[in-house]
Amino acid sequence: MSIHPQYAQAIMAGTKKVEFRKRRIADDVTHVIVYATAPVSAVVGVFEVSGQTTTTPTSLWRRFKKVAGISRDGFDAYFEGRDSATGITVGDVTVLDEPLCLQGDLGIGRPPQSYQYVNPTGLPVGLVPASA
Repeated sequence: MSIHPQYAQAIMAGTKKVEFRKRRIADDVTHVIVYATAPVSAVVGVFEVSGQTTTTPTSLWRRFKKVAGISRDGFDAYFEGRDSATGITVGDVTVLDEPLCLQGDLGIGRPPQSYQYVNPTGLPVGLVPASA
């Protein structure tokens, strides 16, 4: 999942406990690989998906504002004109000791526009738990 560096850092630090998206991810997704966009341009960690909530933006903000890791203005701008919004609840976080290159380390040609599904088979050991 492509995430702006300041939000990726907040997730890795444990201060941002929900990642907001305009669309739900598949219900069987157990982990999200965090790709911090430019200027970082690297995979910085992984988080476990504890759940997701899809509702109106106003309701989503009310529920998650204390752990949102984003300003209300930023949240409103992101969901402007939308009737629904999704919050992906961040569970356990694994911060990588060294960031990974999408192409060189993971064989992914280009960063996903928003997110991309990957098969955990063949990923570097420890990036996603074997149970995923």
